[in-house]
Amino acid sequence: MESIAPATLADQFQLGLARAADGTALRLGRQTWTYAELHDEALRLAGLIVNTTGGAPAAVGVLAVRTIECYAGILAAVYAGATVVPLSPTFPSERTAAMIEAAGVGVVIADRFGAPTLPAVLAGRTDVRVITVDRSAASAAGTVMTAAPALAAPLPVAPDHPAYILFTSGSTGRPKGALVTHANLAAFLAVNRQRYQLTPDDVCSQTFDCTFDLAMFDLFVTWSSGAELVSTPVQAFLDLPAFVAQHRVTMWFSVPSVIGLVSRRGGLTAGSMPSLRWSLFCGEALLARDAQAWQSAAPRSAVENLYGPTELTIACSAHRLTAQDTEDSCVNGVVPIGRVYSSLDAMVIGEGGAATGGDGELCVTGTQLFPCYLDPADGEGRFLTHDHRRWYRTGDLVRTLPNGELAFLGRTDHQVKIRGYRLELPELEWHMRQVPGVEVAIVTPVADTGTLRLAAWFSGDPAAAELIIKHLSSRLPEFMLPHWIHHTDDWPLNSNRKIDRRECAARAQQLADSSTERGRG
Repeated sequence: MESIAPATLADQFQLGLARAADGTALRLGRQTWTYAELHDEALRLAGLIVNTTGGAPAAVGVLAVRTIECYAGILAAVYAGATVVPLSPTFPSERTAAMIEAAGVGVVIADRFGAPTLPAVLAGRTDVRVITVDRSAASAAGTVMTAAPALAAPLPVAPDHPAYILFTSGSTGRPKGALVTHANLAAFLAVNRQRYQLTPDDVCSQTFDCTFDLAMFDLFVTWSSGAELVSTPVQAFLDLPAFVAQHRVTMWFSVPSVIGLVSRRGGLTAGSMPSLRWSLFCGEALLARDAQAWQSAAPRSAVENLYGPTELTIACSAHRLTAQDTEDSCVNGVVPIGRVYSSLDAMVIGEGGAATGGDGELCVTGTQLFPCYLDPADGEGRFLTHDHRRWYRTGDLVRTLPNGELAFLGRTDHQVKIRGYRLELPELEWHMRQVPGVEVAIVTPVADTGTLRLAAWFSGDPAAAELIIKHLSSRLPEFMLPHWIHHTDDWPLNSNRKIDRRECAARAQQLADSSTERGRG
């Protein structure tokens, strides 16, 4: 039991520090840091932040991959009373520069991978201070800080102070910044500490890039429990059971597409990951057959499908897998997203915007609802007022199941009209996955000489293309059949290893003129 509810992210880390000061807080390869050591490093960096600005800056950018500068930098920004803005050295410099400008970043902490990008990112700006381990690489960018007294303790901030700003894709072509408060995170973490009951004996994976909000789950669910966070390198997926066994991982968290990646490498044999007691997936639709394959490999683990947009602070619902969640029993073969957390309220609205008991768009309100986007224009059409409360329109289509849980049907923008008929792309993808030899299926709309057509991509056996045509033709109306079917073993992935649907659509558009016969490509 917590005697005082933690109100800020600094408070969350203090919970773990109090429980396990000498326990391992972070493992990066062969290096480890205890809670006390990570706390001291964060205070040192926080001292640099405060010293260079003469007080707490509004926002601190952390331009790093998953190095000690990344983890300690995030914590240091929190300790300095600033808003954290995670940035990636792998992003185009122009995009990172736009994020820094939009968020009002005054200080950037850069690791050895981020520092070389700073001259291009800052483009001669002298109003942004730089803290880096690679002084020479950053010498042309801002003012480099290397030494200052450490803070004695984290600076206090109010619960409604912005904790972090994360950027998502915007429809305008520029990144869209979402501001999340300490109070939003405190509400989320209270639910999930209670749900998972982690202890200092637990070891938790860290697979997400820190520009992705699910990384905040990794960091602060782990650290507020005194557990160990182990950064999971890309090489680990070559033999994931060996990595899990080596580090005695007890909680796994990743996007669902990792399951297929590991399975194709022969890593999901029965009982191959016995140390796991929690296996969590989020960020994509979790296929029932993948979930059951993972469950077989981790027989002592509860497997959960989490759901939630950035605007609702990491996740807002969860479903625990059962033996009844099969490919045939789940809607479109996708594991349900479960029930919205008891601390939140949800409703489903139809096309007219009124609450409905049928299929519709999920709307959520409560203490996890973020206050705003950086640009108010980005919120246009995303909110509604009901019962004198502000609700977020997720843009996700759901169905309420007989047991009260929610099934994910797809995005409202995955709902297209072909020759006047409305169809859901996930339904077509489900039918494709029923074909022997098909592992992953993605369908995208393509504009073809003024007509909207469908392009389908699949991985697995290339010879399955003809089977897909026969299978779909015998089960679906003609307007639902894809005009092009392409095989690929090289899915475009974003920084969080999720299949990039936009890039799939762009590739399909490029190929649209090269093939006019269905089944070719």
